[in-house]
Amino acid sequence: MLRLTLCWALCAAATPGWAEQLVAARTIRAQTVLAAEDVQVEPGTRAGTFTEPAEVVGLETRVTLYAGRPIRISDLGKPAIVERNQFLPLIFLKGGLTIRTEGRALERAGIGETIRVMNAASKATVNARLAKDGAAYVTQ
Repeated sequence: MLRLTLCWALCAAATPGWAEQLVAARTIRAQTVLAAEDVQVEPGTRAGTFTEPAEVVGLETRVTLYAGRPIRISDLGKPAIVERNQFLPLIFLKGGLTIRTEGRALERAGIGETIRVMNAASKATVNARLAKDGAAYVTQ
């Protein structure tokens, strides 16, 4: 009996305590900016998930979040300021040279994200980083 009690005590000590994870309070469609009431904290652990509501408030869902399921880091991103097919300033920077033209965003994106943009004049596609001002900057 002592051996069984000792074994149980050692197993219990080796088991990590439950941490908390963030789950969706309801089903939330993609491209929704999250508010505090959209999430809830539940016991459990899963790698790559959020643990605090403050971490996700103001972020946008990249996929549909289902009620009661953990919210993964890859499910959220910065709110989009550019929509697919939207025209935007396309700015090429190299050394002291700056070229401004018009481009068309080929995907939705938020500030600081790198997206594909098609040069409206040449139809060439480039990768550009989206700035706070809504312009796409290409640096080479």
